[in-house]
Amino acid sequence: MRTLRIITFICFCFVFGQETFAQLRLPNIFADHMVLQQKQVNPVWGKASKGEEIKVSIHDQTHHTTADKNGNWKVKLSPINAGGPFTLSIEGNTKIEFKDVLVGEVWVCSGQSNMAMKLEGGPGQHIEGSTDAILNSSNSKIRLFTVPKTVSNIPLENCGGSWEISKPSTAAKFSAVGYFFGKRLYESLDIPIGLISTNVGGTPAQAWTPNKTLKEKFPEIVNDKSKKGETKAPSVLYNAMVNPLIPYGIKGTIWYQGEGNRWNPEQYSRLFPEMIKSWRAQWNQGNFPFYFVQIAPFGNNIKGWVGVQQAQLKTMLTTPNTGMAVINDVGYKTRIHPPKKKEVGERLALWALAKDYNIEGFSYSGPVFDTLELKGSKAIIRFKHAPLGLTSLGKPLDHFEIAGTDGVFHPAEAKIIEKGNALQVWSNAVAHPKNVRYGWHSFIEGCLFNVSGLPASAFSTEDWDAIFRD
Repeated sequence: MRTLRIITFICFCFVFGQETFAQLRLPNIFADHMVLQQKQVNPVWGKASKGEEIKVSIHDQTHHTTADKNGNWKVKLSPINAGGPFTLSIEGNTKIEFKDVLVGEVWVCSGQSNMAMKLEGGPGQHIEGSTDAILNSSNSKIRLFTVPKTVSNIPLENCGGSWEISKPSTAAKFSAVGYFFGKRLYESLDIPIGLISTNVGGTPAQAWTPNKTLKEKFPEIVNDKSKKGETKAPSVLYNAMVNPLIPYGIKGTIWYQGEGNRWNPEQYSRLFPEMIKSWRAQWNQGNFPFYFVQIAPFGNNIKGWVGVQQAQLKTMLTTPNTGMAVINDVGYKTRIHPPKKKEVGERLALWALAKDYNIEGFSYSGPVFDTLELKGSKAIIRFKHAPLGLTSLGKPLDHFEIAGTDGVFHPAEAKIIEKGNALQVWSNAVAHPKNVRYGWHSFIEGCLFNVSGLPASAFSTEDWDAIFRD
């Protein structure tokens, strides 16, 4: 932990922070091999001497500005179509040039350990297919930036890291989920892809949320002194590992986190959407897409696990321009870090390809509960995102429960009916059903899919208040 404090001090006081060092400089996110976001305004900012005239040039455009009394300056590049390589030139009393700059699609990849897991794997943790992926990772159009693990009690202006071209030695050290996401985008779009990885294992969402949001909406989090460990404290990762990236031009964010908030799923159902809103507000680039992974099945009836999954489902259903990749068919009961990271990254990419790049002809989400119809002792359930119907892919339809007016859930039978368009659920123990739920255990093997093979989320037909009381 002492190392993290030292890194924070260096980042704030030396790398970028003080006007005493008045030479022209920019944050580390600007570097050789970087990717700028295509077809939108891209801010470029930095430090210089007070009143210093600054000229910024790239491709066919030049912009001028003057450093303010604190030495801060910023210009906004006009939109550029995908392409390159270009040189980004910044000239004041001295001159800086960043070479081999591409323009394409830029995505932030963030969260806790399942996003942080490297393509090469980790101690005792393998990534399925990693050797082939690493050997085939050479691609000059995919660029990778990893923010080092850092904490700070105040927002920092800079972070460590550098842009690297994807090749075996660099891809192996990058987020596996992030890499598979970016590779799928590149294969479909054939334009440069920039991926920014900023992750820390074992961390809660409050560590990634600005202090202003927590003070206004969650004072109980700010005032809670029981949290141990520097990386779990409120706002410390946002300050050190997200704020330095803002307002770099991005397309959107992918996110894999939630395990660190299992102690209070109801709170997480409110905190997670506010975290998303706060990132969007700070970036000031509109409601950019924010796609996340529902935590994988794991363990033996871990308290709060299903609650977090439901908080994530609620976030997708109530927060604009979000999407959720369900992975309850690839979890491991004894491994909190499932090795099938390719499926995770590619399912996130399906959301982006459909919603942001307008590619059609495929499903991007698994079935999502839509309506409940009660017919005598049977419950009929219909789903969104199953246009060609439901399937179990040959698996038994397990993990269903049904309850009557007493609210007591019993194991239930299930059958796909109406040529795949509905699901019938019943139990001999419940004569007059009221609610149905599916996947209400910390570990299940998902058995309900659409015909594209994407799994349905765990769900309950109860209202949200009842769900989070369980």
